[in-house]
Amino acid sequence: MTGETGRSELLAISGVTKAYPGVVANSDVSFSIGQGEIHALLGENGAGKSTLVKMIYGLVKPDSGTMRFRGQPYAPAEPRAARATGVAMVFQHFSLFEALNVAENVALGMENPPKMGELSARIRKVSEEYGLPLDPDRMVGDLSAGERQRVEIIRCLLQDPKLLIMDEPTSVLTPQEVEILFKTLRQLSAEGTAILYISHKLEEIRTLCDEATILRRGKVVATCTPRDRSAREMAELMVGATLTPPERNAKAKGAVALQVTGLSVASPIPFGTSLKNIGFSVARGEVLGIAGVAGNGQDELLLALSGELRTDPGAVRIDGADMGAKGPNDRRRAGLVAAPEERLGHAAAPDMSLVENALLSGATRQGLVTNGFIDWPKTTAFADSIVQAFDVRTPGTHVAARALSGGNLQKFVVGRELSQAPSVIVINQPTWGVDAAAAAAIRQAILDRASDGAAVVVISQDLDELLEIADNFAALNEGRLTAPRPVAGLTVDEIGLMMGGAHGMEMAHHGQ
Repeated sequence: MTGETGRSELLAISGVTKAYPGVVANSDVSFSIGQGEIHALLGENGAGKSTLVKMIYGLVKPDSGTMRFRGQPYAPAEPRAARATGVAMVFQHFSLFEALNVAENVALGMENPPKMGELSARIRKVSEEYGLPLDPDRMVGDLSAGERQRVEIIRCLLQDPKLLIMDEPTSVLTPQEVEILFKTLRQLSAEGTAILYISHKLEEIRTLCDEATILRRGKVVATCTPRDRSAREMAELMVGATLTPPERNAKAKGAVALQVTGLSVASPIPFGTSLKNIGFSVARGEVLGIAGVAGNGQDELLLALSGELRTDPGAVRIDGADMGAKGPNDRRRAGLVAAPEERLGHAAAPDMSLVENALLSGATRQGLVTNGFIDWPKTTAFADSIVQAFDVRTPGTHVAARALSGGNLQKFVVGRELSQAPSVIVINQPTWGVDAAAAAAIRQAILDRASDGAAVVVISQDLDELLEIADNFAALNEGRLTAPRPVAGLTVDEIGLMMGGAHGMEMAHHGQ
């Protein structure tokens, strides 16, 4: 049997449904993937993409419907069965042990690993063949995010998969690394391996993918050939509505609100990156975009600015006042709010309700505590206002943070900070894992706060996002920050080189 592309059918999904209490994740989903086809799976957060790929990979069982793989009935009871059939998956969040080397990590993901010497030779051979060079003896803790992804991909390729599932694979890569990855995926496709590709980056999908299946609220609403559609058309199919790009109200820049001088601080994170002599200033009404591949000091910069990581006197000033040695509450009082990248555990306490989570960072600026007593009605009203303003999909503010989908929790966390009339905003990955409509709303809210006179620092690995909302641009590399430059006139190549630094392509040739 062949699909429209003339390729013989590899995976056919027919009428698959999966429900959880209170939500139907997938409803009567049908589509097929041909051999060697690069097939995009698109949809907003909560559209059902994750559940669908978990069923294909044997992590979740469908309630009804059937799957066929190479013409045979396919119902994997566990991932091991899926792998044995020829299905491999590279997850969005890597599952690697930092204290082990590359070969040891690869061995842990194999059913019957060969002897280490033989495995190392295979890793070298396969990684060179596919243009993803890896040293099997290097410690994973010393690798960049892009190199860690290579470990996961090579681990999959050693299984000789017929279908490779990739979940948001480029969110941690520089533009140059994305090029290398795409070259590898096209090579796999030419050799007959199908790829099911999940991404929010629609221009990437137009460049790379042969076909796309679009989910909305658990149902297939469209299939299309991405190169024949604009990114906006695909985004509107996902959302079911017309999208408007963020608008900024042109306003003169005010006085400097955030001044950072000679900021050097040791990383408290295992295998983290220490900050080295960082300096920049952000005026009221200005958005400074800070790019960088994950693991180059982004988390440490947010901790140092928020006050969670204590800094030297004079290193951080808010409206001229020295905050260097002061902690988070003092900095909040002075007008600084911060939203870290890690939602569950850092930005939000997983088992606490949304009301309690609103209190955790809103107590100081929203006046939610009086004489040591929590004003619960006021706190509940604050939480409700965040849910309303940022379209957080939740049964109510009484539910625990962990019950929300990643994208909805992100909207809540970012909304909680932006709702506190801040004068300085620091956000790491504001739209990480959220769909096109939610991302546009969050970006608009950030621009609105800048228009209100806040100084904004956005740390992000999404270059399109930074180019859309930032006035000035800098890049973090190995704990050092480049001098900020105006976004106007910057090319993607220049940005890639600013981000690349020691992980850039030129350095790779010098054995670094």
